[in-house]
Amino acid sequence: MAALNRLVLWNIDHTLVDVGRVTREAYAEAFQRTTGRQLVRLAPTAGRTESEIIFETLAFNDIVTTDDHLPAFMDALAEAFAARRHDLKVHGRVLPGAREALDALARTHGTVQSVLTGSIQASATLKVTELGLADRLELDVGGYENGVYSKAALLEVARTRAGEKHRNRYSESTTVYIADHPRDIQAAHIAGSPIVAVATGSATEAELRSAGAEVVLPGLANTKAVLNAVAQLTHS
Repeated sequence: MAALNRLVLWNIDHTLVDVGRVTREAYAEAFQRTTGRQLVRLAPTAGRTESEIIFETLAFNDIVTTDDHLPAFMDALAEAFAARRHDLKVHGRVLPGAREALDALARTHGTVQSVLTGSIQASATLKVTELGLADRLELDVGGYENGVYSKAALLEVARTRAGEKHRNRYSESTTVYIADHPRDIQAAHIAGSPIVAVATGSATEAELRSAGAEVVLPGLANTKAVLNAVAQLTHS
């Protein structure tokens, strides 16, 4: 069998799924458990890692941070998401075309699919599992926020993990990121990989082009366009 030779990394929130309501509720609970206070203002979440969101949320709410805050908040956040497992199905949704794009790429020879996300691993896994996408993704090789890491660094982590699992080297040119925010574009370029940007989040197509995305799509509804973009950017 020929070696697997293409790695597709998916952002989760606002690219594959929308679980915004559950996220806000989980953050409110985690904040209260960590600080003993009610959450007044949640920091912007789009395109960011969990640690960025947590630190800025603490600052917005006049909490003086200590070394203990981040791990305690992350643990509380994971537990808050787990307690809302059912809510992910009720209030979350798979974005149009996401399931079809994952299925089509899964049928494409030589393609490994995983995730590159600013979410902690426990929460990320719950999102895609409860919304029925996990079986298309090799979650064990994904890049997750499990400390203070940039998405660019996490992309390198995912690339290394996938290479070790499949005994293959995934270079910058054979790895493509699919995401929805200008910060994701910046992260991909820092890591040396191309990106397919989709206007399914807060950024417009014009903003994604201006940020330097190699390919910009209005969404994932056109499966053929997604496949063509991945093939083009990974030189297949």
